Amino acid sequence: MSATLTITKSIAIPMSEIDYHAIRAQGAGGQNVNKVSSAIHLTFDIHQSSLPEPYKQGLLKLSDQRITKDGVVVIKAQRHRTQEQNKEDALARLRQLILKAGHQDKPRKATKPTRSSQKKRLDSKTLHGRTKAMRSKIID
Repeated sequence: MSATLTITKSIAIPMSEIDYHAIRAQGAGGQNVNKVSSAIHLTFDIHQSSLPEPYKQGLLKLSDQRITKDGVVVIKAQRHRTQEQNKEDALARLRQLILKAGHQDKPRKATKPTRSSQKKRLDSKTLHGRTKAMRSKIID
């Protein structure tokens, strides 16, 4: 594994900024689950990291349960049976979270409906009203 976690072409995090510990996985697994620490508990301090400032701010603004109030990302990976696969999974999930924080939506440009679309809408409302009027009871 490389000494950095590559986020984009220009952004990479040194592995020294990421802490992970092997823990016992939860759930079913027979007797082996009590002996083997295959799950990974990953922690990443946003404030102490070398991420660019916009990414740090984006991470802190995210309303994600994996980010604590102190600005620490906590990821628990236990999907796979081996420690190495869980470590890769945790790093991939951290990378996805950082990419999500760095993504900015394009600003929406307000538009007006065209005249023809307004006319079509009103025509369909009139037609629907007529259809409903035809359903009413006939009064003698």
